[in-house]
Parts: sequence; C-alpha cells; structure tokens
Amino acid sequence: MKEDYIIEIHDLNKTFTSEGKSIQVLDNINISIRRGEIFGIIGLSGAGKSTLVRCMNLLERPTAGKVYVDGQEMTALTEKELRTARQSIGMIFQNFNLLMQRTALDNVCFPLELVGMKKKQAREKARELLATVGLSDKEDEYPARLSGGQKQRVAIARALATNPKVLLCDEITSALDPTTTQSILELLKDLNQKLGVTVIVITHQMKVIEQICSRVAIIDSSHIEEIGTVDEVFRRPKTAAAKRLLYSRGEHIDKFTGRGKLLRLVFDGSSTDRPIIAEMILKFGVIVNIAYADTKNIDGRMYGHMILQLPEDEGLVEQILGYLDDEGISYSEEG
Repeated sequence: MKEDYIIEIHDLNKTFTSEGKSIQVLDNINISIRRGEIFGIIGLSGAGKSTLVRCMNLLERPTAGKVYVDGQEMTALTEKELRTARQSIGMIFQNFNLLMQRTALDNVCFPLELVGMKKKQAREKARELLATVGLSDKEDEYPARLSGGQKQRVAIARALATNPKVLLCDEITSALDPTTTQSILELLKDLNQKLGVTVIVITHQMKVIEQICSRVAIIDSSHIEEIGTVDEVFRRPKTAAAKRLLYSRGEHIDKFTGRGKLLRLVFDGSSTDRPIIAEMILKFGVIVNIAYADTKNIDGRMYGHMILQLPEDEGLVEQILGYLDDEGISYSEEG
C-alpha cells in the first residue's frame, strides 16, 4: 500500500442473496483515498454507495476483493482484530443513531466505555469533544430535546471519541435543512484541517460534494464510473452515467419537445461572465427558450449547464452552432 493513501480498495465485489437469487451490489470497485483529504462518493439511490462505505470498515464483508485501511488489510483480520481496527474509523449516519436513554455526554462516552476507559477520564474527554462540536451547553440534554443539527453534532463528537484517522459520513446531511447542512459541512472541514482526519462523504447531493470535497467518485449501477477532482468530474464529466447524474433535465423539460431542437450548453469555466446568450439573440435576431438552467458565476467565470430550445429554421440553427463554436461553448443535442 502506498504511503500517501490511507484507504485502498482493490477489486471489491459484494453480492447479496435473497430468496435464492444473487444480487450484485458492488462490482469490481477500485478506489484509493489520500491521507487527510475530504473524498466524496456520489450516486443515486440504489447505486451501491452505502454498501460501499460499510465495506470500508467491514460492517459489510465483501464477497471478494481487499480493503486496506492505514496499511492494514481489513479483509484478512479476525473479528477480534477487526474490533480493534475499527477504533481508527469513525462512522456517522443519516439518522444519527444516538441512544435515546442517554444524555449527549453519555452518548459520547459510550465508545470510550467499550474500550475500557475509566468513567472520570471518559467524561472529561467527552466534554472536550462536545466543546469541539459547539455543544458544551447541551451535555445533560437527551436526544429528544435536541434539534437535528445538534443530534448530528453529538454523533460527530461520538465518532471522534476513539481518535479515528478516518471519518465515514453516510448521507449525514440528508435529514437536515440547508442552513444546518451548511454548518455541519463547515464543522467537518474544520475537523479535517485541525485534526488531520480523513473524511469520506457519501451523498446523493451535488452541492454537498461541491462545498466540501477535493476529489469525488461517481458510482452508478454498482460500478465506479469516474474518479477525479471535483472540478474535473463535475465540470467535464466523461461518462454517460456521470452526465445523467450531474445534468438534470429539469422538471418541465418535456413540454418543450416537438417545437424545435433542444440543445444543452455546458459552461466549464472557460467562459467569462459575458452575456453570451443575450449577445447570441441580438446577433441573429432570434428568440430562444431557456428550458432549464443551473449555472453559477465563480471568480468571474461561468460554470454549470443550460438547455435551450432553438428555432425551427435550420439555417438559423447552423449559424447559432457556429457562434457557440467560436465562443468555445460545449454543447450537445438533448434527446
């Protein structure tokens, strides 16, 4: 295992058997995650991403393949050795998984009790961790009296209790509102920078990946389709699976079909904030419908994509395509 990677997954497969039928959930997965990075795994529901993260700490044992964490082959460990190895891997869940009969402080103490730490020492450490996640004033509260964001902060503090080198975060913002989601992501970034902990984020939300991750893997139908920096994969997706995930057609796109060609424009940062579409309309004296748009201006450059409905005049369409070529705008016909 290379020293700069804290997790390496080689040729991993996972098959479940149900009613005598085999269902392959993960197929030939290969991923290497660098020490200290925030790495994202994104996919639609049923793609296999949650099973994949559970294979990283062997909560699900792979059917085939190998998993290395910090140089140790997890798939070769006995159950006793595995329990010890998992102390270096914290896991945070979508539904918090807090013990409802325990206070916030006692929830954080729980993993410390399991490793045999003395009660006084465990409570001191738990208080430090609650302070780290901004909940010093909530140590005596039970989960029922905490907001969703506060519950997730307790869960994060609990995951940090055994000084893990890796934090596995499985859809941890899916049940939270946008403002709370932002605060949790900021907390994870802060922990990554201050503690040097490697963070792996499993999500179906592109905005989560954009805000927090340096690299991302796209999983689709049990396969890893693309891996790269967030900029590379989100701005210039190479595979059809990545484009399906990243390029929504919009909720009402179908009403535009049959009345002129639909064209998807991709803005990958090579375009400045010039009003290219407005200039195109003025140049050719033509009106186009914007059927869908998801663009943003970052540092004076345009990113995202847009679907236009072009006029039915083929001559005008040819001129518009030439204009887009001259401006360096990537486009493709939308089916």
